[in-house]
Amino acid sequence: MKPSLKAGLKHSFSYTVPVTKTVPHLYPEAPQLQAMPEVFATGFMVGLMEWTCVQLLEPHLDEGEGSLGVHIDVSHKAATPPGFTVTVEAECTEVRGPRARFKLRAHDDVEEIGSGTHERFIIGWDRFNRGVTAKLAKSQAKVDA
Repeated sequence: MKPSLKAGLKHSFSYTVPVTKTVPHLYPEAPQLQAMPEVFATGFMVGLMEWTCVQLLEPHLDEGEGSLGVHIDVSHKAATPPGFTVTVEAECTEVRGPRARFKLRAHDDVEEIGSGTHERFIIGWDRFNRGVTAKLAKSQAKVDA
């Protein structure tokens, strides 16, 4: 992680909502969700918020580093139909060791649709991948036993 990662950094990202990011598309195999209206799904809003934070972090990470979402606390306040543009504004409010905390606000063409906080943990992908490989091996050992 570069020393340029500091509290106060801001980034915004805009995304036009396609039909494929509405509630019925969140889990197509869930009949309960299939019956819901075609509006921007909370799960996809959370993903858009994470994507914005990843973009904010990207120029401040060293080669081979990335980040993982470890906590999110957001509210989804208003429905957004497909075709509307959602803009997420992220501000880094704290950097504590490998953790970065963000304040988030999302709005569409008409109103604020969500807000909250998010934390990401900066990691080296090599170390992370070793951990996933070890977990897979442990799981396979249980199956083989």
